[in-house]
Parts: sequence; C-alpha cells; structure tokens
Amino acid sequence: MQTRTFKTCKTSLQVRLRTSAAAVAVLSAAACVAPVCAQESNTNVPPPPASATQSDAGKITTVLKEGLQPGAKVSISDQQLENAGQDQQDWLLHGRTYSNDRYSPLKQISESNVGSLVPAALVQTGMAAAFEVTPIIADGVMYITTPIVDSQMKIIALNAATGAHLWEATYKVGVEKLCCGPVNRGVAIGYGHVFVVTEDDELVALDAKTGKTVWDTQIIDPRAGYSESMAPQLYDGMIIVGSSGAEYAIRGFVAAYDAKTGKQIWRWDATDPNTFAGDSWKTGGGTVWNTPAIDPARGLVMFAVANPNPDLNGESRKGDNLYTDSIVALNVKTGKLAWYYQEVKHDLWDFDAVSNVVLFDAKDQDGKTVPAAGEAGKVGYFFIVNRENGKLIRKAGPFVTINMKTFGLPPTKDGLVFQPGPGGGSEWSPPAYSPNTHDVYVLGANQAFKLTKSEPSPIPGLKRWGSTLTPTDMANKSGTITAINVDTGKIDWQVKTPEPMVSGVLATAGNLVFTGEDNGWFDAFDAKTGKRVWRFQLGAGVNAPPVTYEVDGQQYIAVAAGGNFLQHTQTGDTLAIFKLASETAATH
Repeated sequence: MQTRTFKTCKTSLQVRLRTSAAAVAVLSAAACVAPVCAQESNTNVPPPPASATQSDAGKITTVLKEGLQPGAKVSISDQQLENAGQDQQDWLLHGRTYSNDRYSPLKQISESNVGSLVPAALVQTGMAAAFEVTPIIADGVMYITTPIVDSQMKIIALNAATGAHLWEATYKVGVEKLCCGPVNRGVAIGYGHVFVVTEDDELVALDAKTGKTVWDTQIIDPRAGYSESMAPQLYDGMIIVGSSGAEYAIRGFVAAYDAKTGKQIWRWDATDPNTFAGDSWKTGGGTVWNTPAIDPARGLVMFAVANPNPDLNGESRKGDNLYTDSIVALNVKTGKLAWYYQEVKHDLWDFDAVSNVVLFDAKDQDGKTVPAAGEAGKVGYFFIVNRENGKLIRKAGPFVTINMKTFGLPPTKDGLVFQPGPGGGSEWSPPAYSPNTHDVYVLGANQAFKLTKSEPSPIPGLKRWGSTLTPTDMANKSGTITAINVDTGKIDWQVKTPEPMVSGVLATAGNLVFTGEDNGWFDAFDAKTGKRVWRFQLGAGVNAPPVTYEVDGQQYIAVAAGGNFLQHTQTGDTLAIFKLASETAATH
C-alpha cells in the first residue's frame, strides 16, 4: 500500500485504498417577518478567500487495489437529490431528504420481525472518540467521516453491505481551537464528488471513486475560534456550510460555494447590528452548527442559529441579539434574509438552537394544513412555524422537565440552578418525522446546571462564557424520546432513559423508530406506542443518528458508536451495520 500527500500551507491529505474488510429568556411569543437587511461585513477576522486552490497533477496519487466498482454510480445529480424521498435504496442527504425528516419508506424491517435484527458488519475505524456521523449511502457505497484523533480525521468509503474498506482519506488538521469536541458529522455527495468541511475550516472536494482531492478552499481563519463540525448541504450546484464556535468572540455565518470550483457565491452574517449594543455584533456569536433544510418549491434554505457571545452574560450586548437562538430562512440563491423566528431573546442561559430544522405539513391554529418547519429547542419545547412567513403556529411540549422557579431569571454571582441547562432540552441531536403518524420524534436531556455569573474573559482567543457551569443533582439526570403530534402539539408517548439523550432519530415505514443511548444500547421502538421492541449493546455510547438503506433487496440499518463529548461517555470507533437474519429476510 502506498500513500502520497497533498499539502497546502497548513494541512495535508493522505489517501489510502484498502481491499480487505474491516474488523468486526425568555421565549419570544411572536415571529418577526423581516425585510431583507444589508449585511455588514465581518470585520474582526480576515475575509474568506475568493476562490479555491486547485490541486495539480502529481500532488496526490493513489494506488487502486479494489476501490469502487467501475460502474459505480457516483455522479449524483441535482434531480436525484431533489427526489431523494422517492429513492428507497439510498440515503443521499444528511437528513435523507431536503426536509431533514429522517424518514424512510423501507419496511422490510418492521415491528413484527425487528427481533431478528443481527449485525452484518462491525467496522472499526481506529479513531476512538466522539463519533457523531450520519453515513451517506449511494449505490451500495457508504461514505463516513471520523472524529479527530491525534490531529487527524478520516473520510472513508465502505461497502455498505459488508463494511469492506474501498478507500480512505486521512486529513491532517492544522489549527485547532475547538469549542465542543473533536467531531465531524459527515459528508455531502454529488456530481461525482464527496464534500467535507474540517474543524480547521477547510472545504474539501474529493473524487468519490478514488478519494483523491479535486479542490480545497479555506472558508475562514480558524485562529479566531471558528471551526466546522457540520455535514455540508449540497443544492443546485452549491455547497452550503455554517460555522461553529460561538463560545469564542466571533461572528457566525452561513455561506454557499460553487461545487465545481470552491468559489464563494454568497455569505449571510448571523448577527444583526441593530439589535446588539454598540459594536458587540462584530463578535456577537450566532454560529450555525446544523445541516440546513431546503424547500426547493419556495427557494428557501432553513437552519437554526446558536447562542450570542459573550455566552451567559449579556451586559456588553444589550438588545434582542438577532438572529441568535432563531429559526432562519434565506433565499437559497442569494443568501438574503426571508424571515426568522427567535426562540429566546437576549440569551443568558446557552439556550442556543442547535438541532436540525425539519420540514413537514401541519395544521395551523384554524385547522388548515400549511407548510411548516420545526426545531427542537434547548428550552424543552418543539417550535413549529409557518414556513411561508416564519410565524409561530405552536410551541409543543415541554418534552423535558422545566424548573419554573428559575426559568427566565438571569444567572447570579451566588449561582442559580436551571433545568433545562445548557445541554437542553434538545441538543444537536436531529429529530425524525413520520408522515404515517404525524409525529416528530425528539430527543431530550433532563439535567440541572448551576450557573454562577462571572466576567467574560478579556483575553483575545479565549472562550467568553460569562458564567461558570456546574452540573448538579447528577443522580436524577435522565433522557427522553418523545413523540409529538405536529398537528396538535400534544405528546403521543414518551420514554425515559437512564442518561440524557444525545444522538439522533430514524423513523421508518416499518412502524419503527431507532435511536441510541449513552450507555451503549441501540434501541428500536414501536412508532405508534413507544414500546421498545429490540435493542443491541454496542459497547460505546451510541451518540450518532442511525440511517437505513437497501442493497440487493436487503434492508440495512447503520449507526456509529463512539461516545460523545458532552456526556463523556465510553468512547469507541465502531460503525455497526445490521440486517435481518437470513431466514427471516427470506420469509418476509
């Protein structure tokens, strides 16, 4: 096996090909439909480059021992991505569809036979750390990313049925200034390329068949505190990415890049100068951690925006601090603001919106079915808005315990205990929506925190928390998975778990809901009743969203088990692939 290295000023990318299989606050009551505002430039960091660095021949070479089959379908088109909902075989987008609904019409695996689910492969990546990836599957090939270990991360192509390695790219991370763990949540695929963003703010396009670098571009300077952990979104020839790191003195943004060249097309800055005191908007936070949803019919890209900065102390940033803690819709072609709904004004509690926005149809207050968007907030409510205008339809829940004695009060120098705390409510964990039940399945965390007010660090480059966070009452922490009816806001069922839930949800036409627990259990529930019908122990925290797909007529379920940064669970490096036992599948 040979490796060659592609080098830029601060990174290197090594590609290796394998042929052997791997081993087994206050809540805002109304939306604001805003006019398009002129976005100020981000003056506190160097601007992103105008174009990508094209890789020259010879900078990276690959020895193909097996790789993908010659006829492998890797040139995924815009039409295929837009019609991903009708594609039962593949999982082409981060949320399976542009709606981020994480619902599959596959039903070979159902509540009647899920007890026969067995491992088809246990792939060990060799990168044991917080493993939060959503696998992408196209024509029997699975693409995953790993967390960062020893300043390296991997992008891997696998046989989706057997787990055999097809190619593997190792990325050397340069500057690291991480807020919340060495994680990467996956790739986007299309046009024959695999697209990934890195913790040190590189956007990289790889050849989907070989793993060779096609181009890469620097999104922004990571030395200021910017980082990238999200899976990018691909739409109409554009790669759309957000930013992480709002615990540092930065200004968050969402940007679109040309998928052919890496050149920036548009950029929207997430802090509004009119709602931050003085110049505090320049370092006002507002990062975007989650992969956006797309509404092609309305030409909108929708996402949730995280906390303002300084976090937990708002004295220097008086005002509502738009567009932090908000659901935001932009014109997907231009990046211009279409509408927003702010969940929490002037956040002092780290109630940032970090879970994926999900699109579905729901009944409004008059019983009329309208296009809607929902987001599971850290405050413990699921916010449903009309995606035509951003107006609130209903605030469903709560799906976790809320301490109403302190909810909405500012932290004090003596300290106040809050629940939900900075871990939620719902964390980054993506929900799933089933059109069969009209339920959205949301994960929650019951964990109290004591917030003790302090002064934010005045030293450039350090996190500006503004309070000390201390978990309390650890004996009573727990998690929830909750089925919420989007038409009524009522809870249809809820299951409590021993630990806070930080993973993701998959819903299927087989009347099943899959999710993982911190203690290593991978669970399946009856989607209508919440009865647990199957579980499997994977030995490390199952803190990643599951996916499902079909290869040669066989339905598979895949999920990563490697723990997470937030709960400090047992780490691991396993990508588990499940299928029905052969005799069960044959008689189905």
